[in-house]
Amino acid sequence: MRTKPDLSFWKLWNLSFGFFGVQIAYALQSANVSRIFATLGADPHDLSYFWILPPLMGLVVQPLVGTASDKTWTRIGRRLPYLIVGAVVAVLVMCLLPNAGSFGLAVSSAILIGLIALMLLDTSINMAMQPFKMLVGDMVNEKQKGLAYSIQSFLCNAGSIVGYIFPFLLTWIGFKNTAAAGVIPQTVVFSFYFGAAILLGCVIYTLCKVKEWPPALYQEYNGGGETAADGTKEKTNLVKLLVKAPSTFWTVGLVQFFCWFAFLFMWTYTNGTIAKNAFDCPETTTIHGIAQTDANGKVVNEISAKYILVNGKDVVVDHGKATVAGIETADGKFIPASSVAILRDDMENLPLKSGGLDLSIPVKGIALPTPVVVNDLLYSVNGVSAYAFNTTVPTDGCPLLVNGTDTVLTPDFKLVDYLSRMEGPTVLTTADICTLDPKTGELVIDGASEVTLEDPSRASFRTSVVLNTESPEYNDAGNWVGILFAVQAIGSVLWAVVLPMFRSRKFSYSLSLLLGAAGFVTAGLFHDQYMLFISFFLIGCAWAAMLAWPFTILTNSLRGGNIGAYLGLFNCSICIPQIVGALLGGWILSFFGGADTLAPQHVMMIIAGISLCLGAIAVVFIKEHQPETNKA
Repeated sequence: MRTKPDLSFWKLWNLSFGFFGVQIAYALQSANVSRIFATLGADPHDLSYFWILPPLMGLVVQPLVGTASDKTWTRIGRRLPYLIVGAVVAVLVMCLLPNAGSFGLAVSSAILIGLIALMLLDTSINMAMQPFKMLVGDMVNEKQKGLAYSIQSFLCNAGSIVGYIFPFLLTWIGFKNTAAAGVIPQTVVFSFYFGAAILLGCVIYTLCKVKEWPPALYQEYNGGGETAADGTKEKTNLVKLLVKAPSTFWTVGLVQFFCWFAFLFMWTYTNGTIAKNAFDCPETTTIHGIAQTDANGKVVNEISAKYILVNGKDVVVDHGKATVAGIETADGKFIPASSVAILRDDMENLPLKSGGLDLSIPVKGIALPTPVVVNDLLYSVNGVSAYAFNTTVPTDGCPLLVNGTDTVLTPDFKLVDYLSRMEGPTVLTTADICTLDPKTGELVIDGASEVTLEDPSRASFRTSVVLNTESPEYNDAGNWVGILFAVQAIGSVLWAVVLPMFRSRKFSYSLSLLLGAAGFVTAGLFHDQYMLFISFFLIGCAWAAMLAWPFTILTNSLRGGNIGAYLGLFNCSICIPQIVGALLGGWILSFFGGADTLAPQHVMMIIAGISLCLGAIAVVFIKEHQPETNKA
């Protein structure tokens, strides 16, 4: 078997350049997926579950792609065809995913579309990413593999920086960074569009610059498959490969488990952590439906829906918010009302909700000094957003504008919801979509069904406390997460330059993971948005080691024609920990807080840091194997 020749720097560069475009797509996914699903209406306790399908698909697809590419020979090569397929699918899905909330669908349907798109995107990205790792194993000699994977790491992180800062830059240019409930902001949507265009360009560049070796030349440099005792070529399969896998395959895989478990939590919970800790994002209470209990307090009936109506016309729950049946004055008088505005001169800085009322026109001669409409339970008093009925709200005798026409002067009042006004068995209509026809003004109901609430006096709203994803604070935090991930990528680029300077790979590997652990813990504790630069720079050190050393250490212990299959199998050490983390994430988060309180997502960052510490300890068990010296 001949020794592979040294390649020029630019040939090594071209082998991995497509990684730049692939990583832009991956960065957009990792930085924005939790933001997208939270905007679509997902509960924080469920966020980790949305990450199960991508690694699950990777667990199945990657070994198959690796094995199939080992046996594929075409005019353009054995690895490049999979790059083309993966990239084309990724480009198409990148145009679909950020628009999941723009089709007017129910929350469940929008999330389902988002899940399918995420599954396809992650699978296609990994399919496009694998050929670049395999090309290095195919065409680069052992002496240059460290340099080749360092170039790959540099391009990977450069692509990450571009992908991470896209939403921030587009906001700065003038794209809208907020949108209606359930709709993804323009900054995120167009970031995916631009990322898809760059990915396509990088793939075309790779196809023009990279020429794979033909089968005969490949076998001269890499050898054939395994041979049996009689000298014939032995047929192998994935199970046999695992049985014969070197110990390095398993020990590096153990380190990978703790690393990717930690980073799954980072991708899932960074948005919520930064929004609350560093940007003081306001909270909101979302209603999921109505629960009815028996005399012992046991729930006997649950009604879950995005919209709930009574009498087929009056909306009880509108897009997760209860609606106002009316107001109850201090003397016990009930006034039915579709909208109520608090008229106060000192409410200049409060958010304004029009509720369909033109506030620029005086009503009955009353000038409207920055009123705050409390339609659909969206109201503010003294700067505090309130999302609870039957709460006495002092108004110091200021007037209330009821139904846009009448005013009531009262020292205090209570907002009253439809549920509390129901008596006796009541037929409710549940619906996925409920809107007003802009032409006729009539209520349009889609996906409706009828249920009977037997005893409204024993019924209550099922609610959860979440961050307000429509708020400027949440979306500013989402952009800042991109900046922090870019800092992580910069830290990874700089640390990748330092890594080869260490005499011991294992020492530098373990040290990098410990630095990353410190970054995760401080990311969960810091409240200053700029101090977080330190945290994510340290996380970047761990990321650099994760990109460089596992594949370098593993490929040095492999030989023969099954490199692609082994690298495909090794991707299971990336997929499995993410699946485990996704399954456990919601349970762990619920352990620290229930639905009636805001989920403490910062705790998950600290747990991620602990996981990296365990990974640093596991590095000790790795035994590096040097490949056998082969003569030409």
